[in-house]
Amino acid sequence: MRTILFALSFIFALSITAQEVTWLSWNEAYELSQTDKNPKKVFVDVYTDWCGWCKKMDKDTFQNPEVAAYMQANYYMVKLDAEGKEDITYNGKTFKFVPSGRRGYHEFAAALLQGKMSYPTVVFLDENLGMLSPVPGYQKVEPFMQIARYFGENIYKEKDWKTYAGIGK
Repeated sequence: MRTILFALSFIFALSITAQEVTWLSWNEAYELSQTDKNPKKVFVDVYTDWCGWCKKMDKDTFQNPEVAAYMQANYYMVKLDAEGKEDITYNGKTFKFVPSGRRGYHEFAAALLQGKMSYPTVVFLDENLGMLSPVPGYQKVEPFMQIARYFGENIYKEKDWKTYAGIGK
């Protein structure tokens, strides 16, 4: 009996800590933002297949149980391949893959990253899909959560980033 209780409590503990991120396509997130009664903000992870830091951020940051739970609750989470070949239509414009250099790039990724193509970069959008901010570079759990809360809890509407983050004190 004790073994069964131990096994059940172990399985329960695993289910609590194993928060899985549900990634959406841009089109899925866009549709939800238009149809949900209370739409969430949108978070876009702009990555490439060859980016080692992108993979590390996936594993170390996005799979962290605290990060995964917070992000799932507050954002539609989108994975966007910056070198993806599929067309994306948004606001009446069709964004396409542009063959350029060795790999090329997607116009939508370039628009979100404001032409600064570095990976990983995450992009925060408001509930109306307006740009809040692109955030370039690998982010560990604590700094990432600070940024995610800044936008997710609308702190950005009341405080500038330096005041909120305690920079320059």
